[in-house]
Amino acid sequence: MRRVLLIATTTGYQIRAFGEAAERLGVELVFATDRCHRLDDPWRDGAIPVRFQNDAEAAFLEALGEAARHRPLHGVLAVGDRPAVFAALACEALGLPGHPPAAARASGNKLETRRRFAAAGLPGPAFCEVMLDSALDAVRPGFEFPCVVKPLALSGSRGVIRADDPETLHAALERVQRLLSRPDIRARRDPSDDRVVLEAFIPGREYALEGVVEDGTLRVLAVFDKPNPLDGPFFEESIYVTPSAQSAVEQRRMEQAVADAVGALGLRHGPVHAECRVNEVGVFVLEVAARPIGGLCSQVLRFQGPGDVVLPLEGLLLRHALGEPLSGYRRETDASAVMMIPIPRAGVYRRTNAVGAARAVAGIVDVVMTAKPDQRLEPLPDGASYLGFIFARCGRPAEAVTALRQAHARLRVVIDTPVPVV
Repeated sequence: MRRVLLIATTTGYQIRAFGEAAERLGVELVFATDRCHRLDDPWRDGAIPVRFQNDAEAAFLEALGEAARHRPLHGVLAVGDRPAVFAALACEALGLPGHPPAAARASGNKLETRRRFAAAGLPGPAFCEVMLDSALDAVRPGFEFPCVVKPLALSGSRGVIRADDPETLHAALERVQRLLSRPDIRARRDPSDDRVVLEAFIPGREYALEGVVEDGTLRVLAVFDKPNPLDGPFFEESIYVTPSAQSAVEQRRMEQAVADAVGALGLRHGPVHAECRVNEVGVFVLEVAARPIGGLCSQVLRFQGPGDVVLPLEGLLLRHALGEPLSGYRRETDASAVMMIPIPRAGVYRRTNAVGAARAVAGIVDVVMTAKPDQRLEPLPDGASYLGFIFARCGRPAEAVTALRQAHARLRVVIDTPVPVV
């Protein structure tokens, strides 16, 4: 039995998708999740308990070694930025191909990413580090506006705020400091939460690339357009659509830029998800995560292989983790798109009406509401979730995007204003 260790939080959307893909491929999954370590296998799945904190790495490796003695592992995958670091540690400990731990850590830290890109001579914005307990005069003299404030270790554009002048910069820094002081974030014990990186704003259109790295060489699986402009003050992502409408030449420029960024970070083997901005000056890679695309967005990717085999992204990544070649797989030819349904306002989620009407739009594959009744919701830049996901599949990318917008327009979301506690 081939076994793959899957490292993820218990709330990760993709755990079920990996489980289904593993069952179809005859692969056994061994989980490492952030469940209670004081209970003896409460879910009876033999999972390795792990706390995704810097001071928990040694305990994780000890538990991993004990588990691997009973059930040898043949591959490792991770869902999420912090799990990606633990996956790198696991690969190193088990002698399996993977991203080096230092590269995985750098990819999950926006400041270290910027430093590595700059050291490699890659195009990028002016940037500087700002301690959150310092005054505004700590910002380097001559730093131009507009600029963008970014927490170092949060993902999904959480805490990312554009500032156009000293006043809005001061407000942004205060807002991010409050966000990073929340108990749920402080519980991560991440030492980088006392600072931010300040970057010059890069104008242009934004794109995403999904890929795998094989022995240091990037293989691009898909290029996503982001039809909605992302100019701030917040940067909530909404629609991803593939294939890209950009020319083949422009896509090759993006792919080469991401390949250069992968090399600068030192990523060697495993999935990567990259974000970049493109303007008349060139391609600016924003970040390269040492993990696959997050949430349920992976459902837009299916790959055709030898013998008319069709695999979801999770199936492809399982094969890659087990050392199987992927050269015979190509993304399907139809256009596919996903909308991460934005949270319109803070409050208590009650329900979403007219989901059936949204599903009835031509080209819509599914509408999945992931928010739960009575859940407190908060939009970006403070929140960390979406209402759900809408999926479309059409002949052309523009048709898929239109279908998403029409389906979203039919949804009726009921959110109650929270009652203040005195």
